[in-house]
Amino acid sequence: MKTLLFVYGTLKRGLRNHRLLADQEFLGEATTAARYRVIDLGAHPGLVRDAANGLAVKGEVFAVSECALAELDDFEEVPGPFVRELIDVPGFENVWAYYMNTPVPPTAPTGDQWPLAQPA
Repeated sequence: MKTLLFVYGTLKRGLRNHRLLADQEFLGEATTAARYRVIDLGAHPGLVRDAANGLAVKGEVFAVSECALAELDDFEEVPGPFVRELIDVPGFENVWAYYMNTPVPPTAPTGDQWPLAQPA
């Protein structure tokens, strides 16, 4: 059985931790409903829900095996600094993502994708 997983940070293709998903089925680039926000934590991002000022977050969807999902949960320290919960990705059903499970640093930059776009 495969689990659909939305990734928005270092697990995306071409980024440093994609090796953890390299042998999983890439289903495509995707954008969430406008109810979330990516938080720039420096070396990696976090994802939070933001019902009031949410953005449509850009990322990728993978079909992930149970074994790979368990390894990813360990990598993301679930439950701990991150938790895995459902996310609304139009065009897909029952998609999971890793959310921050810690307070958002008050000065952390936010946006709709990671790495965040640099101001011009």
